[in-house]
Amino acid sequence: MHDPLRAMAARMLCVGFPGPEVDAGLRQMLAEGVGGVILFARNATSAAQVGALSRDIKRAAAECGGPAPFVSIDHEGGRVVRARDGFTAVPEMREIGAAGQAEAAWVGALFAQELRAAGIDVNFAPVVDVDSNPANPVIGARSFSSDPAAVGACASAFIRAMQAGGVASCAKHFPGHGDTHVDSHLDLPVLPHGLERLRRVELPPFRDAIAAGVASVMTAHVVFEALDPGVPATMSARAVDGLLRGELGFGGVIFSDDLEMKAIADRMPFGEACVRALEAGCDCLLVCHELDRQRAAIESISGAIASGRLTRDRVALSHARLDALSAAYVRAT
Repeated sequence: MHDPLRAMAARMLCVGFPGPEVDAGLRQMLAEGVGGVILFARNATSAAQVGALSRDIKRAAAECGGPAPFVSIDHEGGRVVRARDGFTAVPEMREIGAAGQAEAAWVGALFAQELRAAGIDVNFAPVVDVDSNPANPVIGARSFSSDPAAVGACASAFIRAMQAGGVASCAKHFPGHGDTHVDSHLDLPVLPHGLERLRRVELPPFRDAIAAGVASVMTAHVVFEALDPGVPATMSARAVDGLLRGELGFGGVIFSDDLEMKAIADRMPFGEACVRALEAGCDCLLVCHELDRQRAAIESISGAIASGRLTRDRVALSHARLDALSAAYVRAT
């Protein structure tokens, strides 16, 4: 029997799966009504295969009676590319940033052309973190520059060009992952910077991306002590609803970074993490690997809706933002 609360919960998930074909677990999630699917190297072997897989995902969703999910990928260029065969090789964004805005726009347009042809609706790019820490183990050359103004200018050019080509962009990782010395895949970074520094260095590129009309923003699993002591930004209403929605005025979709990363998953029950991210203001949660955790997410979120912890009005706001993104960028096949 169809459970409307589970469907409401599932709509706010973007899920991964283990192989190059739609499997039983992914089919189950599509039947639940997940909002999106993310592809990794384990799923993607070539542009042609990605295109066929994207069609298969949307066909499977239709067979399950659900709406077409968005199909997403991390296609940043440089070392962060999930499939290379059939896609143009592009240098790290540090090199693109050094070449300037015109080069960034060219890359954005190229990505749109190739990803759209492969059935990709959302690209989790560009990185708009500022490359301010040479010891950063996870951002570094993925950033356009160590200069916030240059990052903002190049990111804006990239975003406008890619979205004009029909692929939604995502500015990441809010409110900034550029100065960390810990990889949030492995542990929880904590930054002591004051709010003045945050507004001077980390936030301007996000402000520029929003002015450029970026469709989505991804949160960082990073604690900013001056903003919300001890609370990762993904779960901080001060960061998400207060800073990103309120101060910066962002009205699009807010994605969490993958909640299975150790910065989050090692610190609290998984279902509770999902509910807390939505309470903070995220619209769509990435659960990129384990089917059991995807099921736990649906159980916990639907339970929070049933109890009133997550109000139906709050959920409806996220659904409306996801609907707007889908209307603008998702192709049914």
